[in-house]
Amino acid sequence: MAVAALPASPPGHRFLGHLPAFQRDPLDFLLQCARRYGDFVPLRFATRRAFFVNDPASIEKILVTDHRNFIKGPALRRSRCVFGNGLLTSEGDFWRRQRELAQPAFHRERIQAYSQVMSDCVKRRMTAWQEGQTCDIHAEMMQLTLQIAVRTLFGAELEAGWQVAQALEVAQDAFARWIHYVTLLPAWCPTPTMPGLTQAVRQLDAIVYQLIRSRRASGDDRGDLLSLLILAQDEDDGGQMSDKQLRDEALTLFLAGHETTALALTWAWYLLGQHPETEATLRAELRTVLNGRMPTFADLPSLKYTEQVIREAMRLYPPAWAIGRTALADYMLGAHTLPAGATVILSQYVMHRDHRFFTEPEAFRPERWADNFARTLPRFAYFPFGGGPRICIGNTFAMTEAVLLLAAIAQRWQMRLQPGQTVTPLPAMTLRPKQGVQVELCALG
Repeated sequence: MAVAALPASPPGHRFLGHLPAFQRDPLDFLLQCARRYGDFVPLRFATRRAFFVNDPASIEKILVTDHRNFIKGPALRRSRCVFGNGLLTSEGDFWRRQRELAQPAFHRERIQAYSQVMSDCVKRRMTAWQEGQTCDIHAEMMQLTLQIAVRTLFGAELEAGWQVAQALEVAQDAFARWIHYVTLLPAWCPTPTMPGLTQAVRQLDAIVYQLIRSRRASGDDRGDLLSLLILAQDEDDGGQMSDKQLRDEALTLFLAGHETTALALTWAWYLLGQHPETEATLRAELRTVLNGRMPTFADLPSLKYTEQVIREAMRLYPPAWAIGRTALADYMLGAHTLPAGATVILSQYVMHRDHRFFTEPEAFRPERWADNFARTLPRFAYFPFGGGPRICIGNTFAMTEAVLLLAAIAQRWQMRLQPGQTVTPLPAMTLRPKQGVQVELCALG
């Protein structure tokens, strides 16, 4: 087969290539790449070769069919300084063993038990709100999902859980600044943010290792994720996770267990605040299904429009906005060769706004997800949780949490967007609102 010449790519800096444009506004840069240059766009970040891929079939080959030909991208590999060798960053046989050990923690029965924790936490959070109060709803959702993550991961050890959360927040902020530098610099090169990052990781280690030692010594199974991870055994050799492995998985699940759901809810409130007719449809469903009571796990099949709101919010503002992979060897993708060591960029944010698959892709239309619309899409036209063997292990937990919390809050409170604010997505490790989302809390009924 003849190998096609490389397609056109955007003009770039003589030495830095496309790095300045990408760092200035990654979302718009990738959107323009897709709209002007197609589904396969060669890029250069200083001396590093990269390829932006925006075709569902090609994404499926990279994430599913030939996933063994790729490893995680450079940014996630470097996040091992915070998360160690957990599910987010590990590779190969080690990752497969860890995934098998952790999977039982996310079975349906466990998630149903966690749903009661979700209900308890959202009730407690809402009692602290006052009519007419103004707040950053992103900060509120982060606090709420943080409480849930502390309870489901660490059980009753709330104080230690809060300490982990505080140290992890410092580590994440330092990492976000650090990754900006290391896009260009080699891994060994010191940066101004490295001392703060190192200190935060040391604090995390001290707290989490103490939790693990205490739980091992007690031998208690408290039904939380930490207990399940400690007690998990490999079916082949009967082995259990080491303290180091437990530390890495606990921190990974703690991050994934609260920030991504908080962001899905934040963007849902932001979009609902701009579309009162959609909000009215949502409340009509909640009145019919719940009639004022708190939602339960059993209500999930009936909360169809509530789920559609969450799916549509994650389409427009996916918490994980891009996925990076590195080719282990030369790889043929259609008529083009991805050279060994090249970075491949796949963007949920861009794919989810593709007019080939979504009518009026920039519009907020939850009803588009009715009538099994998802089944009519190519497999990777919509992939907020990734896909393939490395699909997010907590995706069912996250969807359960997002739907239940949105239902519980929306039937009792309205979030009125404060006028005059500019809400800007910030594509760091996740897609956060740069300055938050300011709202006025208005009690209903």
